[in-house]
Amino acid sequence: MGVRPQGRFEGRVTVITGAAGALGRACATSLAREGAKLVLFDRDAEGLSETAKSCPGSEIMTGDVRSAADVKSVADVARDRFGPVEMLVAAAGVAGPSKAAIDVEEDEFDLLFDVNVKGSWLAAKYIIPHMRELGHGSVVLFSSAAGLRGSPVLPVYSASKGAVTLLTKSLALNHATENIRVNCVCPGTIESPMVRMSIEEAGDTVAQAARESLQKSMHPMRRFGKPSEVVGAVLYLLSDEAAFTTGIALPIDGGRLA
Repeated sequence: MGVRPQGRFEGRVTVITGAAGALGRACATSLAREGAKLVLFDRDAEGLSETAKSCPGSEIMTGDVRSAADVKSVADVARDRFGPVEMLVAAAGVAGPSKAAIDVEEDEFDLLFDVNVKGSWLAAKYIIPHMRELGHGSVVLFSSAAGLRGSPVLPVYSASKGAVTLLTKSLALNHATENIRVNCVCPGTIESPMVRMSIEEAGDTVAQAARESLQKSMHPMRRFGKPSEVVGAVLYLLSDEAAFTTGIALPIDGGRLA
């Protein structure tokens, strides 16, 4: 049996939040294939176990990105198992609700900002110190096309992702002289269970078809993206090929923002 060729990320310790979701799982699988040592974090234990099947040797941890204690624990476990963390993919996030901003309930607002913004900040807060020890590192946060342009359909989600975009840029400036790069990806609508669920919530099959058609029409390519099409950008931003790239918000949106 031949020796497996080294990948771009051979031996690099990586934490992935939201690793049970479609995008987090796709990132984990691709990074595992290229040799990264992975710590997978999500509150969905069953989904994490499924992700781990395609990531041999990975460490899985169940917890909440809104909890400082949980996120700190991930950083500590990563160090104990593999060593200081060199790469971070903060893919945990929630969407919705589909209503005008002033009609959103306080608990709905808090959930979006706690998961999408606070969760990203906590991940950076507890992982970037590892990168300082190493003298280098790379962070990819998950924003959205809705985080670059206001949304009448998902206004508070859009606001939360806008905060992630500017958090990315601020972190990039904070740590540029430390050889720690921070970027974010801004996907359009990506085919996933979460998107399917939002379509099914429209009602009967006619209403669902109308909602799906409307969502696809917002993308000039007239289709939803695939998780693999986002992963390629994430891996590029993590890699040494992007060594002079920091503070960018990269749209992957089928031309939606063109």
